[in-house]
Amino acid sequence: MIIPTDAKEIEVKDSTVSFYKFENIYYFDTSQTAVPEPMINAIAGLKLLDENSKLVMINHKIPMGLFPKIEAFFDYEVEEFEDFVKVTFSKKKEIITNLDNIDSNCQG
Repeated sequence: MIIPTDAKEIEVKDSTVSFYKFENIYYFDTSQTAVPEPMINAIAGLKLLDENSKLVMINHKIPMGLFPKIEAFFDYEVEEFEDFVKVTFSKKKEIITNLDNIDSNCQG
């Protein structure tokens, strides 16, 4: 399982799925959701990050529509598995991030 068993569930503003935190890593799983929920939850989760934390997204496919919207502010790594993808986001160093105006609509 990707989300550690001792991760604690946390409340995240504007999210539609459960979020968890273990140490300095936040987790959420949108692998069973439809558009636009993966984008909405990713944006909600990215608002949590500082320079020392990471966000792990579990999804049914690579969220290609998300990357152009956030790549100026965040780095990401994609790992593909048989039934899902894992995307790990981290905040770029020395970037002040305001995600309130990022469009969370997805075209695919």
